[in-house]
Amino acid sequence: MEKGKKGLFRDKIVEEWNGPGERDDVIYPLNPEENAIHLVGGRHYFEHWYFDAHLEGGYVVVGFLQTSELIKRKPGVELHVYTPSGEKLSEIKEYPQSEVRASQEKCDVWIGHNHGYVDWSSGDDLPRHYFHLAEGDLEFNLTYHSEIPGWKPGGGKTIYGDLGYFAWVVPIPRARVEGTVRIGEQVIQAKGIGYSDHNWGTVSDMRKVVSSWYWGRLYAEDFTLLYAYVKTTRRFGQECSKPLMLAHRGEVILSTGEMRLTEGPPVFHPRANREYPSWLRMEVPGNVKLELKVRDIIDADDLIKDFHPVLKWFINKFIARPGWFRFSSDYKLEVEHEGKTYQREGRTLHEMVALR
Repeated sequence: MEKGKKGLFRDKIVEEWNGPGERDDVIYPLNPEENAIHLVGGRHYFEHWYFDAHLEGGYVVVGFLQTSELIKRKPGVELHVYTPSGEKLSEIKEYPQSEVRASQEKCDVWIGHNHGYVDWSSGDDLPRHYFHLAEGDLEFNLTYHSEIPGWKPGGGKTIYGDLGYFAWVVPIPRARVEGTVRIGEQVIQAKGIGYSDHNWGTVSDMRKVVSSWYWGRLYAEDFTLLYAYVKTTRRFGQECSKPLMLAHRGEVILSTGEMRLTEGPPVFHPRANREYPSWLRMEVPGNVKLELKVRDIIDADDLIKDFHPVLKWFINKFIARPGWFRFSSDYKLEVEHEGKTYQREGRTLHEMVALR
């Protein structure tokens, strides 16, 4: 069922849940072509693949493959490593469009010599994905053995009136990861847990549509939870999209947009030059409760730090304080499933982006 949300542009935000309400009664499997390139066309089209892995030994790796221009950035790749000591190492490389190749039938993306692709020939029930990225002092050679089927919230797309749409699918909600990570001359045997998603769309300027979002996931031994909480601008009535997925072992048991979110008292962070909530609470009544209490700021950035000081002052005073955070938080999870109550605790990473 498509549901239009009413803002100043009446009934202009459309989410594609199949119902009843803002949730999926039927959780459809992700088709291979949904993780392929879409080639929508138009000057506002963008598309990229994201993956990360939390490795034994305390390393976290993050990668991007981007096949189209996005906010004046050319196609390219990003490789990031967070070391156990808290250091961030990065390599970012742009490529001409002539060095981009991608399949329209399945995930098979080349950007220069960098490659991300899927393989269904292993005989496993779920596919394997491979990511081979190498730039400068960083190199990832990683295999993702999926443990949960691919997922999308509803039809995987949110339409923002005449301004375009934003699509989000998750081909790898949870995977066992193995391979190698090279940092300079050091080669690390990689073993851990990983995730990958895929975005594309036609929204000309996200700042006209979205004011802020939270995004994250957690991995307990038997439960996996993914969520996003996207708040629109006043132009769209500050309505929120709230997709959440819950899986029990290898099965997705909940796909919904009926999540409620509460923010804790704000804390100012000088590097991002803005506030963040000290905790978050999420609830889907009758299904799941989640509390995230921020312990550490793993990374943060002031998104206009390189602007001219006078322009930055004007934006901060009269318009916004755009910032980005990656948190490490303690979580408490409570799940109601098949007449039983489950409680889990642990540590997880999650993010916040504020454009206004």
